[in-house]
Amino acid sequence: MAKKKKTSGQLPSKQDILNFVAENPGKVGKREIARAFNLGPADRIALKGLLKELKAGGDLRQGHGKRMAPKDQLPEVCLVDLVRIDRDGDLIGRPVEWESKDEPPRIVFALSNRARRELGDVGVGDRVLARIQPAGRNRYRARVMKRLEREEQPVLGLFSINENGEARLVPTDKKVRHEYAIAPEHYGDAKPGQFVVAQPLAGRRFGLKAARITEVVGSASDPKALSLIPIFTFGIPTRFADAALKEAEKAKPVQLGRREDLRKIPLITIDPEDARDHDDAVFAEPDDDPDNKGGWHAIVAIADVAHYVRPGSALDHDARTRGNSTYFPDRVVPMLPEALSADLCSLVEGKDRACFAVHLWFDAEGNKRRHKFVRGLMRCAAGLNYRQVQQAIDGYPDQIAAEFLEPVLKPLYACHAALNAARAARQPLAITAPERRVFLGKDGHIAAIKPREHLLSHQVIEDFMIMANVAAAEELERRNQPCMYRVHEPPSEEKIDSLRKFLASLDYRLAKGQGLRPMHFNAILEKARGSEHERLVNEVVLRSQMQAYYTPDNHGHFGLNLPRYAHFTSPIRRYADLLVHRALIRGLKLGDDGLPPEDVENFEQIAEHISLTERRSMQAERDALDRFVAAYMMEHVGATFEARIAGVTRFGLFVELDENGASGFVPISTLADDFYAHDEAHRTLVGKRTRKRYRLGDAVTVRLEEATPVTGGMRFEIVSGEGRGLKHRGRAVATAKKTPTNRPGWAKHRSRKKK
Repeated sequence: MAKKKKTSGQLPSKQDILNFVAENPGKVGKREIARAFNLGPADRIALKGLLKELKAGGDLRQGHGKRMAPKDQLPEVCLVDLVRIDRDGDLIGRPVEWESKDEPPRIVFALSNRARRELGDVGVGDRVLARIQPAGRNRYRARVMKRLEREEQPVLGLFSINENGEARLVPTDKKVRHEYAIAPEHYGDAKPGQFVVAQPLAGRRFGLKAARITEVVGSASDPKALSLIPIFTFGIPTRFADAALKEAEKAKPVQLGRREDLRKIPLITIDPEDARDHDDAVFAEPDDDPDNKGGWHAIVAIADVAHYVRPGSALDHDARTRGNSTYFPDRVVPMLPEALSADLCSLVEGKDRACFAVHLWFDAEGNKRRHKFVRGLMRCAAGLNYRQVQQAIDGYPDQIAAEFLEPVLKPLYACHAALNAARAARQPLAITAPERRVFLGKDGHIAAIKPREHLLSHQVIEDFMIMANVAAAEELERRNQPCMYRVHEPPSEEKIDSLRKFLASLDYRLAKGQGLRPMHFNAILEKARGSEHERLVNEVVLRSQMQAYYTPDNHGHFGLNLPRYAHFTSPIRRYADLLVHRALIRGLKLGDDGLPPEDVENFEQIAEHISLTERRSMQAERDALDRFVAAYMMEHVGATFEARIAGVTRFGLFVELDENGASGFVPISTLADDFYAHDEAHRTLVGKRTRKRYRLGDAVTVRLEEATPVTGGMRFEIVSGEGRGLKHRGRAVATAKKTPTNRPGWAKHRSRKKK
């Protein structure tokens, strides 16, 4: 019930209303406010106007049933979209109405067996009416009041016909816990063993849901289908508009004109061996300025994409829609058509190419003294790869690299030595995170999965790109131009508290108090270096960090320990970089293809969009990799592997193999020698009787029981380690007191298939 407020019957101020709503979040509407302030019918019209202004200004939000709450706070009852299942098996929701530029709150639904029986198969993709309660910073606990009916989205799955002649669709999304029945008249052109798109049909309340096949994606035996699945699932655009393709085909190489001629400077590209685009080139030489003894002059030249992709064009529309390129083991979905991304906007060796370059001057300690941006015309002197360059520096140059060793590579590394000294003084976050690299055979299947090597040549290019990005942000601020900042905020207090408690369990002490900087985390990482906890400490520190995003408001870059940062160096594959190029063109008056006024007005919305497309691509790339790895691991079912525990939930353990980084799940039901409880604070499963522990980061030996490329899931059992599985099945005694029948949906689905 809303708290009463003593008033004189006068119309309240906006602040009075905000204070009252803050004291009664989610419990009041216009009627309650009018009563609280003793307003008569004549004043209620004016009150309606005040409330409208507060909502329009973003100071007040209205939830379900006209109940109100302060900005950035949800009403007690609101509409929520269920978006995913976390590692603990809880449903995670997002408020349907959320207009703030801040990250929406995390709404957690811990569904009991009773709730599931009453509400049916509530799951990802549903929209529900929920009653919520605050549960910490930007976090809510929620209870489903009602599931709202809405049209089901198309489903991607594997079409099959069982031994009884019944057609089934097995969804590729492992969070979908049921199959679909397909009637013969709804087969279309599909054949068993193909991935298809189907539209769920309404009307069936009992038994399997029915669906109608609308599209055939491809054969499940074709390895290319493994990347088509996430492309469909995450809605990655794959087709360019005809108008965009025509614009790309009509594009021509640029002439020198008013551009700076950089063709005589031996700019080189250094990329991975399998690079699909080349959008940056570098050069360095000693600075001849007598006032900068021991200093350096460097050039970072970037493909001038803004020259070809004009604001408001069909190319611009498609590039903005995609937001970025998306990379899969067997293909790339580019942000720009190949006529640009692989040709005119790729810095190909020996070809004249339009570029947007920045001259950088550093002192002997690697501190940037000044910079200058120019639009130029360059000719790449050599297209080299990281390994080739590093081998040349190490004394083993091949014939091509040998030609550039003295005039280009050695000065480049000498300049980087100064940059590296400045980097060490700055102390960016020094997390070591192993990455996997997939090698495909000629048949399109994975031939091998190996750790991605990190050479000094990688760091050289990375540091030059960082300095170019810093210069771009500084220049835009100096010119009072809009900037699409790349922001990485400090970890939340909630994450820091959790990290501090866990590190304490390993006898590591993270500094307390306000103002944690990367140097404090680096001290922990350095202490763990070479110890049995090194990998674990790096992992938990990484998990504590916030996700970087794009915004027109500068909040600094915590990980790089920089006060301002923007992306300038990859406009072929990131729309954010193209916006930065256009803003520089506008601010420096370098052409008529700069940032238009309408984009300036919509910068916040554009920032939100490209942040979302980036996350979409990251999810799709991880999903594809999981499916390729599962296909590769199918040949190793029954084999044992050394692994480490990468995640601990009340349903079981996530493990990651040492050999190739493949990951999968160990259901708690297979930890058969005890009843195990989930200790969330210490990220541990603890045996109730034996006190055996499975802790995040522990080394274990596991046996692969099942690998399913359709979903990308793998199931393991532990055969040695802290605990050992026996023949009888264990039972979960987790914090929520759930049994093995409440395992995650994908585990139940797989066990049904096994039967």
